[in-house]
Amino acid sequence: MDYDGNGPRALDRERCLALLRTVPVGRVVFTDRALPAIQPVNFALDGGGRIVVRTSAGSALDRATRGSVVAFQADDIDVRTGTGWSVTLVGEARPVTAPAEIEELAGLPLRAWTPARADRYIRIHGRDLTGHGFCRHHRAAAL
Repeated sequence: MDYDGNGPRALDRERCLALLRTVPVGRVVFTDRALPAIQPVNFALDGGGRIVVRTSAGSALDRATRGSVVAFQADDIDVRTGTGWSVTLVGEARPVTAPAEIEELAGLPLRAWTPARADRYIRIHGRDLTGHGFCRHHRAAAL
């Protein structure tokens, strides 16, 4: 795990981006028909450190993220030791429509989970990137 100090520790932007590169799955939080929704996604970072996800045309994620403000969250937690980290990005989700950009993003390691055609790319342009590393120190309790 990444952190073994006492209590939560704020992580700087570069450390948050480095940690995001170590996990393949995160969650996008968005609004779907006026209700909160959370979608697990595989993701990658583009060359500018922005989150990129693939989805199918017409999916709830595709419909709900066109220019909307969303949250993205990824983490890595070892429940046995109580150590880990969590990174959250809040920003605007924009569909990628330029052919040159789509060609560039097609080279990222983004694979669809389902047999549905995932031919849409969404890039999340971050406003606020925050992260925390943490460690839970505990003593074995007498049973």
